[in-house]
Amino acid sequence: MTEGENHNSVLVRVRDLTVHFPAKKKNLFGERSTVHAVDGVSFDIRKGTSFGLVGESGSGKTTTALAMIRLIPVTSGRMELDGVDVTRMEGEDLRRLRRRMQVIFQDPYSSLNPRMRAGDIVREPMDLMKVGDPAQRSEKVGELFRNVGLRPEQRVLFPHQFSGGQRQRIGVARALASWPDLIVCDEPVSALDMAIQAQILNLLRTLQRDFNLTYLFISHDLGVIQYMCDEIAVMYLGQIVEQADRVSLFKQPLHPYTQALFSAVPSADPEVNKARRRLKVQGDPPSPIDPPPGCRFAPRCYLAKDLCPTENPVRREVTSSHFVSCHLFSRGDR
Repeated sequence: MTEGENHNSVLVRVRDLTVHFPAKKKNLFGERSTVHAVDGVSFDIRKGTSFGLVGESGSGKTTTALAMIRLIPVTSGRMELDGVDVTRMEGEDLRRLRRRMQVIFQDPYSSLNPRMRAGDIVREPMDLMKVGDPAQRSEKVGELFRNVGLRPEQRVLFPHQFSGGQRQRIGVARALASWPDLIVCDEPVSALDMAIQAQILNLLRTLQRDFNLTYLFISHDLGVIQYMCDEIAVMYLGQIVEQADRVSLFKQPLHPYTQALFSAVPSADPEVNKARRRLKVQGDPPSPIDPPPGCRFAPRCYLAKDLCPTENPVRREVTSSHFVSCHLFSRGDR
């Protein structure tokens, strides 16, 4: 096995990634506020693995991913792909790098051009990025169709002639067309029926095994994250509050927000549901516009202490693969 195929080798390094947007003024003469969409996010993704970002809507999951692949501006911090600082690339260099980073979008109905045939949709990235020999691209499209469970003769059909699950398979084939190093899976099954979700998730796992793919997986569904991801980061209001390998996180969630998320997931076993203590989070998340100092979860936390609203918790390594940002741990109170 070469170094590039070693699952211990880091493909992606994200350090202190920050994305701020100017908010609309409340009036003509008012001061402009800042939306803190992502605030100082850091993590690594190892080659051939799946890294999950999970959290409520508005927690900054998708914004983090879009900033990493330069689809939205980065305020500060950096993202390295195989040692190359993507955040500082511009122009032709950035365009060439895009073939190494692709996205599987959430909605298979709106992410495909309804006027293009399925084969042309899959071939388009190869044409735009000049992948391979033009004479061989049609053959490659047929191979990709087979890889995702579609028949090569379906290339001539239009998106409306496919089911939702088949459309998402086309989206997967399109993402694979440039043989990227990193594939961002942005809620790739949330718009599909449960049975179809399982099929697409199994397809993604099979493709990862066969082609040594690396995924950044974004979802609010803990079941999907548990099934797909090797390592998981829990986001709340633009920050990572807990990060661990899959087994550690689901066996012993440490942050009160993570515990509350997990307690809300129903089990197929009624006895488990009966015995489980439901941890209710009070109120709504605070506004990301000029957030106050301190822990951002403090106003909703059932374990909040006096210092939580004023002092930002530090990131603590609880074990070699488990990190948490919480005052309950940062000062050894547990």
